[in-house]
Parts: sequence; structure tokens; C-alpha cells
Amino acid sequence: MNVLELIDVWYEVEGKAILKGINARFEKQRVYSILGTNGAGKSTLAYLIMGLEGYRPTRGKILLDGEDITDLSVTERAKRGITLMWQEPARFTGIKIRDYLTLGGRRKVSKEELERVLELVGLNPALYLERNVDEKLSGGERKRVELASILLMKPRYTILDEPDSGIDIMSLEMIEKVLSELVSAGGSVILVTHREEIALESDYAFLICHGSILKEGNPSEIVQFYKNSCDRCDHPNEPSGEMIV
Repeated sequence: MNVLELIDVWYEVEGKAILKGINARFEKQRVYSILGTNGAGKSTLAYLIMGLEGYRPTRGKILLDGEDITDLSVTERAKRGITLMWQEPARFTGIKIRDYLTLGGRRKVSKEELERVLELVGLNPALYLERNVDEKLSGGERKRVELASILLMKPRYTILDEPDSGIDIMSLEMIEKVLSELVSAGGSVILVTHREEIALESDYAFLICHGSILKEGNPSEIVQFYKNSCDRCDHPNEPSGEMIV
């Protein structure tokens, strides 16, 4: 079936609804964006899809190829081909970048392929392949390394939480290349972002506001609505009474 689907998903914390009746469908080899202002619920939605500890729907279901994965652990979801690149990348120390890229028993990878993915994310292989993952790497460099490792994994569904956050001058051209690489490998991408230009790189967009999907469809139309309405809304993360279409 090759479909990841959220059906009437709610998420509450101490009786407060953070996400409200989310319905979304993600199909094979497409790029999706979840667009919204800070605090709208974008990252929470990403964590629910990934199944991080403490993030389980209060109501509703998450299905993958028709299988209910709502209560599966993050490890089980990863085995089924779902992965998340954090807004703040995880820190690893005492390991070479070469070894980190093939961590976890991933398929055997040639030196040429390692070099290719590093170049794709803007890192010179001659300078980085044998370098240690340690505190000397900037946040942006760690994030690029993590992105390279995801490219090598070739997951079915990749969730990129604010992909350009913490990366110095990550151009749209580079983001386009990364998305193309993931889709060409048979995967789909979910971009979580507050930036209009990032959302425009998707095939289909969801606009989230105050924990609800306010609008969805053609990315250009969603971005235009976002610019005309959300930027002018006097109530961040909460729809105003009169939205500008």
C-alpha cells in the first residue's frame, strides 16, 4: 500500500489539547510539508509520527500500510522504515564520521558512496571522512553528518524537523538535491518548517495552526494563504475570526 496515515489523531497533555483531530495521508515517493508558526504543534506531530517516548495519541490511529502502529515503539517504527532528523542533532563522541555513517549495521557502503553523500550535504570528504564526531564539530556540521547518514539509510519515510535550522547557508539547491536523493531511493519526505521557501519544495502542504490542520493542498496556495493570513494574525497559533483568503 505504501501509505502512512493519521486518522483523527489527538494529543493532550494534562488535559490540554496540543493536537486536535489530525487527519493526514503520506504516499510513496512524494515530498510533504507541515507549515506553521512556532508553537503551532508541528514538532509534536513529527514526534507522534516517529513514536518518541511520551508521544502517543490520546485518541486516533497511526497506520502504515494498513497496520496500526499507534502503540509501536520508536525502534519498531524505525525497523519499518520511518526516521526523524532532529531539529537539534544528537551528539555522538569518540567515533569517526566514517564509522558514524555506517553505524547500526547498515548495508555495506563503499568509500565512493560515503564521499558522495558528504559532498551532497556540503562537507568535503577529504576533510570530514576521518574526522571525529566530537565537540569540535559545530551544530551545523553535526546536522549535515546526520543528514548524510539518513541518505545512506534510504528510509521509506523521512521526517525533517526544520531541516535548515542550525546549518550555515544551507541553500535551497542543496535541500532540493537531498529531497531528490531520498525520493529517487523510493522514499517520501515530511518537511516540518515555518519557512515558506522550504514548504514550496514539497508536492503537498499542510498548514497547521493551534494544533489543527487549517488548510491543505497545493504548496503555492498554502504558502500564499500563510503569508496573507498567518503573518497578519493577531493571535499566534490560534486562528483569528476573519482569515484573509
